[in-house]
Amino acid sequence: MAEVIAIEGGRPLNGTVRISGAKNATVALIPATVLADGPIDIYGVPEISDVRALATLLRELNCEVIIDGENIKIDPSHMKEIPLTSDAVNKLRASYYFMGALLGKYKRVTIKMPGGCYLGPRPIDLHLKGFEALGAKITYEDDTYYLEADELIGTQIYLDFASVGATINIMLAAVKAKGKTVIENAAKEPEIIDVANLLTKMGAKIRGVGTDTITIEGVEKLSGTFHEIIPDRIEAGTYLIIAAAAGEKVVIQNIIPQHLESLISKLKEMGVHMDVVGDSIVVYGGVKNWKPVEITTQIYPGFATDLQQPLTTLLTQAHGVSHVKETIYIERFKHCEQLNKMGASITLGDATSTINGPTDLVGARVEATDLRCGAALVVAALMAKGVTEITNVYHIDRGYENIDHKLITLGARVSRYEISE
Repeated sequence: MAEVIAIEGGRPLNGTVRISGAKNATVALIPATVLADGPIDIYGVPEISDVRALATLLRELNCEVIIDGENIKIDPSHMKEIPLTSDAVNKLRASYYFMGALLGKYKRVTIKMPGGCYLGPRPIDLHLKGFEALGAKITYEDDTYYLEADELIGTQIYLDFASVGATINIMLAAVKAKGKTVIENAAKEPEIIDVANLLTKMGAKIRGVGTDTITIEGVEKLSGTFHEIIPDRIEAGTYLIIAAAAGEKVVIQNIIPQHLESLISKLKEMGVHMDVVGDSIVVYGGVKNWKPVEITTQIYPGFATDLQQPLTTLLTQAHGVSHVKETIYIERFKHCEQLNKMGASITLGDATSTINGPTDLVGARVEATDLRCGAALVVAALMAKGVTEITNVYHIDRGYENIDHKLITLGARVSRYEISE
């Protein structure tokens, strides 16, 4: 049996939706807590499956974990140093943040190869080069990494690519290293700033986050604290697209608008009507004579790779030819085949897609091949004629809290049930 989300299209959406805490910050903040000597309270945690998987790994390390709605309390006081080789590691790309955190705490770590959505090659060689520069020796056998250092010594590290994961992971390893670490060509994403803010509250000495040069002065001790997570800019962007696609008047609350400037400008270029009011954005639907646009994904503050898939769905309704060029994950186009099953006209090139619009979308059974493909199919289902069944729902649940409930609150007709595979 397999679980599907079924969505009946063509129902206008109205009302208010509140954005949850940032998934891409949360999955780094939770491993970061193991560096502390006392309990850490984190507020605004999204209720997503990745959080439950991380909690499982923390409990394997003998940390106390209490999840109460959107709050999580983690106490690593009685933590044990054990290998992370369970299946939970395989299910979760972000389990690699335990590499940096445990290396920083114990100077050694044994961990299985991390899992997650397949989006083409996603090597962690930049992470490993950073750890080696700090003094770690790394071996790899039987799908398992072994990292060990006599001690970690601060140094200068240049990232060949401004990777979010590598920037955070090296930061986690460096906060307790001896001396000064400088990360050059660091990524600038808001989620990195959020992780650095938590580490700073714990007692770390970090400067330059949000620029391309981060400087870390190692400290000996990090203490417990509390922290509130920033809103999820990718969830916010997805709901902006949903509101444009199927909404009449939709208010999206708990947004930091400057985190979404690249998407907002593209939606306005298409002709979507919206007002920014404090930490909310009001989207006015009903106008469907959208213009085609050109999208090239870039590292922050450029257009987010995580939003090109849901935006592609909206572009199927633009009058003319749109182009998407993917520079981050070159194989991130599996949604296009699924959208074509629903009536879209999308052709693929090398790391590019060409979208011919407008086309009528019709409900079908489609597959969420990854998290943001799932988001793209939800947008399509809300616009399509008839009922769309989306399989592999677990991908969507990894990154979108209570998506069924949030859509139903706006007036969508959404149900979940099991089908025989």
